[in-house]
Amino acid sequence: MTEHTRLLGEVVPELEKLSAEAARIQEGEITKPLREIAPLSLRTHELAMKCTRQVHDLSVSQYPAMKDGAENLVHLVGACAQISLAATLCNLAIHHRTETVLYEDADPTPATSRDQLRRAGDEMQQAATTYSIVARRLSRRLASFSARVEDRQLIAEALGPSPQKVPSTPSPPIARRRTR
Repeated sequence: MTEHTRLLGEVVPELEKLSAEAARIQEGEITKPLREIAPLSLRTHELAMKCTRQVHDLSVSQYPAMKDGAENLVHLVGACAQISLAATLCNLAIHHRTETVLYEDADPTPATSRDQLRRAGDEMQQAATTYSIVARRLSRRLASFSARVEDRQLIAEALGPSPQKVPSTPSPPIARRRTR
């Protein structure tokens, strides 16, 4: 879990850096959208894949059995979706800015692309906040002896044999087939 905490913490500065880059590009004229936005889009897509892989790894580990683990996973899944959405918004910004080459009635200004880059930056900032909160929660649990003991108990209960359920109503007798 210590490694996962470290990885969760690494996502926040990456998201902040990508968000700042989106803001920097947004402020410009975006005259070369593929050259200007595509690198941002690619790095954001790569981060979304990395985060999704990490959430998967956490989901198949003992993390969901820990206190608040399942709830934190839900938050991380939402943050992964926000990062993926940010990457898609970057692609849309490229698309809308390059439309001017193909269509006479396309918006010749970068207004739409700027709006999409702003939205992408907002999604990345929200995801960074979520990652920061979850990483801090996990770090605190790992640092607390009593929390670690509690989590070990929760994990043991989750891994332990489940009690056999006793049927509340008797099952009907099995009908036997008569042979003559």
